[in-house]
Amino acid sequence: MPEYKALFLDIDGTIITPDDQIEESTKQAVVQAQEKGIHVFLATGRPLHEISPIADELHVTSMIGYNGAYAVSGDEDLFKMPMDRTLVENFTKIAKQHGHEAILFTSRHNYLTTFDSPALNQFLKKLHFHKNKLYTSEVTGKILGITLVNVHGGEDSLYETYPGLHLSQVNVDGLRHSYDVIRDTVNKGIAVSKILKKLGIPKEEAIAFGDGINDKEMLKAVGESFAMGNSNPKLFSFAKHRTTKVTESGIYNGLKTLGIVE
Repeated sequence: MPEYKALFLDIDGTIITPDDQIEESTKQAVVQAQEKGIHVFLATGRPLHEISPIADELHVTSMIGYNGAYAVSGDEDLFKMPMDRTLVENFTKIAKQHGHEAILFTSRHNYLTTFDSPALNQFLKKLHFHKNKLYTSEVTGKILGITLVNVHGGEDSLYETYPGLHLSQVNVDGLRHSYDVIRDTVNKGIAVSKILKKLGIPKEEAIAFGDGINDKEMLKAVGESFAMGNSNPKLFSFAKHRTTKVTESGIYNGLKTLGIVE
Protein backbone atom coordinates (compact mmCIF):
# COMPACT_ATOMS: atom_id res chain seq x y z
CA MET A 1 0.00 0.00 0.00
CA PRO A 2 1.42 3.43 -0.92
CA GLU A 3 2.30 5.94 1.77
CA TYR A 4 -0.18 8.67 0.84
CA LYS A 5 1.16 12.21 1.02
CA ALA A 6 -1.43 14.50 -0.61
CA LEU A 7 -5.22 14.80 -0.47
CA PHE A 8 -7.25 17.09 -2.76
CA LEU A 9 -10.86 17.86 -1.80
CA ASP A 10 -13.49 19.64 -3.85
CA ILE A 11 -15.78 21.87 -1.76
CA ASP A 12 -19.38 22.08 -3.03
CA GLY A 13 -21.10 18.70 -2.87
CA THR A 14 -17.94 17.05 -1.54
CA ILE A 15 -17.18 18.92 1.69
CA ILE A 16 -20.24 21.17 1.87
CA THR A 17 -23.66 19.53 2.19
CA PRO A 18 -26.81 20.88 0.45
CA ASP A 19 -27.79 22.63 3.70
CA ASP A 20 -24.45 24.43 3.74
CA GLN A 21 -22.81 22.44 6.51
CA ILE A 22 -19.64 20.40 6.99
CA GLU A 23 -20.29 16.99 8.54
CA GLU A 24 -18.39 16.18 11.71
CA SER A 25 -17.12 13.02 10.02
CA THR A 26 -15.56 15.15 7.28
CA LYS A 27 -13.75 17.30 9.84
CA GLN A 28 -12.48 14.20 11.61
CA ALA A 29 -11.33 12.66 8.32
CA VAL A 30 -9.27 15.78 7.50
CA VAL A 31 -7.74 15.82 11.01
CA GLN A 32 -6.76 12.15 10.85
CA ALA A 33 -5.27 12.57 7.38
CA GLN A 34 -3.21 15.54 8.57
CA GLU A 35 -2.06 13.58 11.62
CA LYS A 36 -0.69 10.96 9.25
CA GLY A 37 1.38 13.64 7.52
CA ILE A 38 -0.87 13.99 4.48
CA HIS A 39 -0.85 17.48 2.90
CA VAL A 40 -4.50 18.49 2.46
CA PHE A 41 -5.58 20.88 -0.30
CA LEU A 42 -8.99 22.35 -1.01
CA ALA A 43 -9.59 22.30 -4.77
CA THR A 44 -12.53 24.37 -5.90
CA GLY A 45 -14.11 26.43 -8.63
CA ARG A 46 -14.73 29.11 -6.02
CA PRO A 47 -12.45 32.15 -5.68
CA LEU A 48 -9.91 31.80 -2.90
CA HIS A 49 -10.89 35.12 -1.36
CA GLU A 50 -14.32 33.67 -0.53
CA ILE A 51 -13.40 30.33 1.08
CA SER A 52 -11.47 31.43 4.18
CA PRO A 53 -14.26 30.39 6.60
CA ILE A 54 -14.27 26.85 5.15
CA ALA A 55 -10.49 26.59 5.18
CA ASP A 56 -10.32 27.88 8.75
CA GLU A 57 -12.98 25.42 9.94
CA LEU A 58 -10.96 22.54 8.46
CA HIS A 59 -7.56 23.99 9.49
CA VAL A 60 -6.37 23.83 5.88
CA THR A 61 -3.98 26.45 4.49
CA SER A 62 -3.30 25.05 1.01
CA MET A 63 -5.84 25.72 -1.73
CA ILE A 64 -6.50 25.54 -5.46
CA GLY A 65 -9.15 28.00 -6.65
CA TYR A 66 -10.84 29.19 -9.84
CA ASN A 67 -10.89 25.61 -11.22
CA GLY A 68 -7.11 25.43 -11.22
CA ALA A 69 -6.07 28.94 -12.22
CA TYR A 70 -4.56 29.96 -8.88
CA ALA A 71 -3.03 27.98 -6.01
CA VAL A 72 -1.55 28.94 -2.65
CA SER A 73 0.08 27.18 0.26
CA GLY A 74 0.07 29.29 3.38
CA ASP A 75 1.36 32.72 2.36
CA GLU A 76 3.07 31.40 -0.79
CA ASP A 77 1.57 31.76 -4.26
CA LEU A 78 2.23 28.50 -6.10
CA PHE A 79 0.99 29.75 -9.50
CA LYS A 80 -1.53 32.11 -11.12
CA MET A 81 -2.86 31.85 -14.70
CA PRO A 82 -5.26 34.59 -15.90
CA MET A 83 -7.64 34.02 -18.80
CA ASP A 84 -7.02 35.31 -22.30
CA ARG A 85 -8.41 38.84 -22.74
CA THR A 86 -10.15 37.94 -25.99
CA LEU A 87 -11.97 35.04 -24.34
CA VAL A 88 -13.21 37.30 -21.54
CA GLU A 89 -14.36 39.96 -24.00
CA ASN A 90 -16.14 37.44 -26.22
CA PHE A 91 -17.93 35.68 -23.36
CA THR A 92 -19.22 38.86 -21.77
CA LYS A 93 -20.49 39.90 -25.21
CA ILE A 94 -22.29 36.57 -25.78
CA ALA A 95 -23.80 36.72 -22.30
CA LYS A 96 -25.18 40.21 -22.92
CA GLN A 97 -26.64 39.22 -26.30
CA HIS A 98 -28.51 36.21 -24.90
CA GLY A 99 -29.71 37.48 -21.53
CA HIS A 100 -27.18 35.55 -19.48
CA GLU A 101 -25.16 36.90 -16.58
CA ALA A 102 -21.56 36.26 -15.61
CA ILE A 103 -19.36 36.38 -12.56
CA LEU A 104 -15.74 37.08 -13.41
CA PHE A 105 -13.17 36.39 -10.73
CA THR A 106 -9.89 38.10 -9.95
CA SER A 107 -7.66 37.21 -7.02
CA ARG A 108 -9.44 39.83 -4.88
CA HIS A 109 -13.00 40.37 -6.11
CA ASN A 110 -16.00 38.93 -7.94
CA TYR A 111 -16.99 41.13 -10.86
CA LEU A 112 -20.64 40.92 -11.91
CA THR A 113 -22.12 41.86 -15.28
CA THR A 114 -25.17 43.20 -13.41
CA PHE A 115 -26.50 43.69 -9.90
CA ASP A 116 -30.12 43.39 -11.07
CA SER A 117 -30.43 39.68 -11.82
CA PRO A 118 -32.46 37.44 -9.44
CA ALA A 119 -30.60 34.36 -10.73
CA LEU A 120 -27.22 35.97 -10.15
CA ASN A 121 -28.22 37.19 -6.70
CA GLN A 122 -29.41 33.69 -5.82
CA PHE A 123 -26.00 32.34 -6.86
CA LEU A 124 -24.16 34.88 -4.70
CA LYS A 125 -26.39 34.17 -1.71
CA LYS A 126 -26.11 30.38 -2.04
CA LEU A 127 -22.30 30.44 -2.14
CA HIS A 128 -21.87 33.35 0.30
CA PHE A 129 -19.98 35.55 -2.16
CA HIS A 130 -19.53 39.01 -0.63
CA LYS A 131 -16.63 40.76 -2.37
CA ASN A 132 -18.69 41.83 -5.37
CA LYS A 133 -18.16 44.70 -7.80
CA LEU A 134 -19.59 45.68 -11.17
CA TYR A 135 -17.49 44.36 -14.06
CA THR A 136 -15.61 46.90 -16.18
CA SER A 137 -13.09 46.41 -18.97
CA GLU A 138 -10.32 47.66 -16.67
CA VAL A 139 -10.02 44.23 -15.05
CA THR A 140 -10.26 42.16 -18.24
CA GLY A 141 -6.61 41.12 -18.11
CA LYS A 142 -6.83 39.96 -14.47
CA ILE A 143 -9.69 37.46 -14.76
CA LEU A 144 -8.85 34.00 -13.37
CA GLY A 145 -12.22 32.35 -13.89
CA ILE A 146 -15.76 32.83 -15.17
CA THR A 147 -19.09 31.37 -14.11
CA LEU A 148 -22.07 31.86 -16.41
CA VAL A 149 -25.51 32.15 -14.82
CA ASN A 150 -29.11 31.89 -16.08
CA VAL A 151 -28.11 29.72 -19.06
CA HIS A 152 -31.10 27.61 -20.20
CA GLY A 153 -32.17 25.23 -22.92
CA GLY A 154 -28.82 24.12 -24.30
CA GLU A 155 -27.56 27.70 -24.65
CA ASP A 156 -24.26 26.60 -23.07
CA SER A 157 -23.34 25.48 -26.60
CA LEU A 158 -23.06 29.16 -27.60
CA TYR A 159 -19.81 29.35 -25.64
CA GLU A 160 -18.27 26.04 -26.59
CA THR A 161 -17.42 27.24 -30.09
CA TYR A 162 -14.39 28.93 -28.51
CA PRO A 163 -11.40 26.57 -28.91
CA GLY A 164 -9.63 24.98 -25.97
CA LEU A 165 -12.36 25.03 -23.35
CA HIS A 166 -15.60 23.48 -22.19
CA LEU A 167 -18.40 24.36 -19.79
CA SER A 168 -19.06 22.42 -16.59
CA GLN A 169 -22.49 22.59 -14.95
CA VAL A 170 -22.28 23.77 -11.34
CA ASN A 171 -23.29 20.76 -9.22
CA VAL A 172 -25.10 22.67 -6.46
CA ASP A 173 -28.82 22.36 -5.74
CA GLY A 174 -30.70 25.36 -7.10
CA LEU A 175 -27.86 26.46 -9.38
CA ARG A 176 -28.25 23.99 -12.24
CA HIS A 177 -28.46 26.72 -14.88
CA SER A 178 -24.96 27.90 -13.98
CA TYR A 179 -21.75 26.81 -15.71
CA ASP A 180 -18.06 27.15 -14.93
CA VAL A 181 -15.81 27.93 -17.89
CA ILE A 182 -13.00 25.35 -17.88
CA ARG A 183 -9.90 25.80 -20.01
CA ASP A 184 -8.30 22.65 -21.41
CA THR A 185 -4.87 23.90 -20.33
CA VAL A 186 -6.03 25.27 -16.94
CA ASN A 187 -8.09 22.98 -14.75
CA LYS A 188 -7.96 21.23 -11.40
CA GLY A 189 -6.12 18.25 -12.85
CA ILE A 190 -3.29 20.32 -14.30
CA ALA A 191 -3.09 22.26 -11.02
CA VAL A 192 -2.84 19.02 -9.04
CA SER A 193 -0.10 17.72 -11.35
CA LYS A 194 1.85 20.97 -10.98
CA ILE A 195 1.63 20.79 -7.19
CA LEU A 196 2.60 17.13 -7.01
CA LYS A 197 5.65 17.84 -9.16
CA LYS A 198 6.60 20.84 -7.02
CA LEU A 199 6.28 18.80 -3.82
CA GLY A 200 8.02 15.74 -5.28
CA ILE A 201 4.99 13.50 -4.67
CA PRO A 202 4.27 10.67 -7.14
CA LYS A 203 0.76 10.48 -8.57
CA GLU A 204 0.27 7.12 -6.85
CA GLU A 205 0.64 8.76 -3.43
CA ALA A 206 -2.13 11.32 -4.01
CA ILE A 207 -5.89 11.09 -3.40
CA ALA A 208 -8.78 13.23 -4.66
CA PHE A 209 -12.52 13.51 -4.02
CA GLY A 210 -15.03 15.33 -6.23
CA ASP A 211 -18.63 15.41 -7.39
CA GLY A 212 -18.82 17.68 -10.45
CA ILE A 213 -17.66 17.52 -14.05
CA ASN A 214 -15.07 20.20 -13.24
CA ASP A 215 -13.42 17.52 -11.05
CA LYS A 216 -12.85 14.96 -13.80
CA GLU A 217 -9.31 16.08 -14.66
CA MET A 218 -8.38 16.14 -10.98
CA LEU A 219 -9.63 12.60 -10.47
CA LYS A 220 -7.47 11.42 -13.35
CA ALA A 221 -4.38 13.20 -11.97
CA VAL A 222 -4.08 11.10 -8.79
CA GLY A 223 -3.62 7.48 -7.87
CA GLU A 224 -6.75 7.09 -5.75
CA SER A 225 -9.83 8.99 -6.94
CA PHE A 226 -13.30 9.03 -5.41
CA ALA A 227 -16.58 10.24 -6.91
CA MET A 228 -19.13 11.18 -4.26
CA GLY A 229 -22.42 9.28 -4.25
CA ASN A 230 -24.20 12.52 -5.12
CA SER A 231 -21.96 13.20 -8.11
CA ASN A 232 -23.05 14.23 -11.55
CA PRO A 233 -23.56 10.76 -13.12
CA LYS A 234 -21.14 11.63 -15.91
CA LEU A 235 -18.30 11.81 -13.36
CA PHE A 236 -18.37 8.19 -12.20
CA SER A 237 -16.44 6.87 -15.19
CA PHE A 238 -13.50 9.17 -14.36
CA ALA A 239 -13.10 7.94 -10.78
CA LYS A 240 -11.38 4.80 -9.54
CA HIS A 241 -13.83 4.51 -6.64
CA ARG A 242 -17.37 5.54 -5.79
CA THR A 243 -18.01 6.56 -2.19
CA THR A 244 -21.16 7.56 -0.30
CA LYS A 245 -22.90 10.94 -0.52
CA VAL A 246 -21.64 14.15 1.04
CA THR A 247 -24.48 13.76 3.57
CA GLU A 248 -23.41 10.18 4.32
CA SER A 249 -19.76 10.66 5.34
CA GLY A 250 -18.46 10.26 1.80
CA ILE A 251 -14.95 11.55 2.44
CA TYR A 252 -14.61 9.63 5.70
CA ASN A 253 -15.83 6.38 4.16
CA GLY A 254 -13.56 6.75 1.17
CA LEU A 255 -10.47 7.38 3.26
CA LYS A 256 -11.41 4.48 5.51
CA THR A 257 -11.12 2.08 2.56
CA LEU A 258 -7.52 3.25 2.19
CA GLY A 259 -6.76 2.76 5.88
CA ILE A 260 -6.23 6.49 6.50
CA VAL A 261 -9.07 6.98 9.00
CA GLU A 262 -10.40 4.67 11.69
